[in-house]
Amino acid sequence: MEIFLGAFTQEWERRRAAFLHERLIGRAKEDEELRSRRGSSVPVGSSGRERPKRSVLGPEQPYGRHSQPRRAIGTRFAGLASGSQPAVVKMASFGAASRLGAMAGYISRNGEVSMETQSGQELRGRDAIASLSDEWAHLMGNRAESRDIGLFCIDIAHGPEKAQAMHDRARFIVRSAVGDRSFAFGVEDRDGTHRIEGVVVLRSKNGDRLTADAKATEIVRTRMTRAGVDAREAEFRFTGYGNGVEYGSARLRTLVARFDGAVETDRGEKIADAKQAGDLVQQEWRGELHSRKSRDVMHLVMSARAGTDVEAFRAAARAFLAEEFGEHRYVFSLHDPTRDPKAEQVGGKRPHVHVHAIVAMRAEDGERIETSIGSFRRWRESLAEQARARGIRMEMTDRRDQANAPAYTRNHVRPVSHMGRTEHAGTSRFAALRYEQKRREVPTVAKTARSLDYTERVRSQWLEVVRDTENINAKGFAKSQLSRIDAAGRSLEKLPSTPDVRGEIGSKIRAALIRLSELVEVENMNTMTRSEFEAYEKRVEAALVQAERLLPETWRSRFEEIASAARDHVDARREMMEQAEQAGDRPRENLRARQADDINREDAVARERLASLEAGHDVMIAVEHYRKLIASAGPDRSSPDKASLQTSLSAVLARASELGAAGNAYIREIAEVDHALRAAIEAAAQRSAERITNRAGGADERHSARNTENEMQDREPKSEELMRADRMQSAADTRTDHTKQRVSRLEELQRQAERNRDRDEFER
Repeated sequence: MEIFLGAFTQEWERRRAAFLHERLIGRAKEDEELRSRRGSSVPVGSSGRERPKRSVLGPEQPYGRHSQPRRAIGTRFAGLASGSQPAVVKMASFGAASRLGAMAGYISRNGEVSMETQSGQELRGRDAIASLSDEWAHLMGNRAESRDIGLFCIDIAHGPEKAQAMHDRARFIVRSAVGDRSFAFGVEDRDGTHRIEGVVVLRSKNGDRLTADAKATEIVRTRMTRAGVDAREAEFRFTGYGNGVEYGSARLRTLVARFDGAVETDRGEKIADAKQAGDLVQQEWRGELHSRKSRDVMHLVMSARAGTDVEAFRAAARAFLAEEFGEHRYVFSLHDPTRDPKAEQVGGKRPHVHVHAIVAMRAEDGERIETSIGSFRRWRESLAEQARARGIRMEMTDRRDQANAPAYTRNHVRPVSHMGRTEHAGTSRFAALRYEQKRREVPTVAKTARSLDYTERVRSQWLEVVRDTENINAKGFAKSQLSRIDAAGRSLEKLPSTPDVRGEIGSKIRAALIRLSELVEVENMNTMTRSEFEAYEKRVEAALVQAERLLPETWRSRFEEIASAARDHVDARREMMEQAEQAGDRPRENLRARQADDINREDAVARERLASLEAGHDVMIAVEHYRKLIASAGPDRSSPDKASLQTSLSAVLARASELGAAGNAYIREIAEVDHALRAAIEAAAQRSAERITNRAGGADERHSARNTENEMQDREPKSEELMRADRMQSAADTRTDHTKQRVSRLEELQRQAERNRDRDEFER
């Protein structure tokens, strides 16, 4: 079969058609194998263009898949002064596979606005939204998000009459239940009896994590009994759980509202209002969560000024997505205020045209999108280039070009109004300050040495624009930028360079800050094992606590900025560690541990038992997750959302049944009380027996059936040697699969170098 590239009008269409044709005839597979041997993961199409690589040791190279040089800074400034609009590419959020349907529903206004796929196909309606989950399923990691925050309830038969005495008693009971975990609670009087309702961080200080399910409830009740709390006096139960800081903040604010401010922490401190609740979770609990959330898809937003040609901007966004994410699956939708079906009161009909895009983080060839500072700069450059090619005057901008304030993130704010431009409230004092500075675009200059040098270059370029341009408006615009830069410089001079402290306290502060800077140094970004990372994270948090305790109050806002940057660095290292785990790139220490396990057979069996238990636990968490979503979806069985959830439940239930049929003791124990799971396991065992019968060929059918029945009946008391052999085979298969996904060391070094270069640009 031949294709005619001349039939396509766009370059991205020709490249995609060529790549798909090569894949069809087998050539793409050969190219992929060649790239694998070379240590490259960038797909090659017939256009012959590969993404330029940046040298690990050499000077900085141009960004992007395209080979054109960067647009000169003077050219960009002249364009901005003459009226060009800035290119805006923002990261709205990341999401797990389970969020794909909701995210697609949001950008398509529940199917009322059409979406376009990477292949140019138009999707409209709720059925099209539901089909995305199935079509993208092979690209999703489907990792269960961590359970970080638990909700609990304790019914007390009787207690002290005085309110304060009751709160002290309640704090003791909760402490005996959850140990050293952080928590907050309120007490309700019920005609002689009392009920404690509270929120707790599920991960303890030493790393033990409660799962907030029936099994965890039994663990807690046993702990209470050992602490001397009579089970007849206090009955504990978990009432819910969730992931992340946002969930914890929302639930704690709800608790404070319910008890009208009569909520106390584990330290006996009062939480009077929603602001204090948000500050507690954002500033104190955040470091204890060790939250994990799968990043399977990302939500990008590209914006243009009001009055921009809608169809031209749609074409520019389409070409930009094809250029930057050509090997990924994505959908995008344009929101035009004149055609938006969503009302302005609930966040619709924005005054400017913008495009929402949902992109799968993993490409068909396994490459993942990197969302570094350099990536966003490249994306803004690419969008501006595509817009100019379609008659839209647009330039890439850096916040340092116009002395703009640093951006705030979703963790810094929570929405309070969607009328017109969305209004937010800060989640902490530092976050509120950062939000207000960005909202009012307070002149701000980045404080690193490299950024200060860049700012001087920016100032000289604006001076050239003032000197060379003859247009009055352009000259006025350039002068206003110079005024902003000068104002930001004056505000920087007013900041103290060092704490005004003397003697022993001063030396302790300097030692604490030096220790913190060493821990978050970017020069060494080697991948850690999970145990190494958890120890590293504890060291960073300990250094932050020590520095916060020693710094004077006048440095509080500056310290919160330092702490935020340090925790962002820890989050980046956590992502590196998790990606290395997914790719199977284990350090040498793990290899030595595996060799030691091979020598000590008993230890190997114990480790395999633990792995089996964890696998069963993870899949059952997924089963319960989908069951709760289906139960909350209502009785309408014809709903596409419910049908999609039912399909997901069937998939994870099938996985659980396979593990149970293979002898997973944890799942088989649950199956004793879960009839649906028991039936699925029996069906899986029957299918396995039928496959064995078919392979037996000419064996006597009755003899085969009797053996199958005996196998099903005797599966539990299976010999230790056979179980060990099965587990070793499963482990071997897993290692083989991980080997296929291994990321080359060269690529990892290049990523380290990119992060090193981006260090001084952190506030961009």
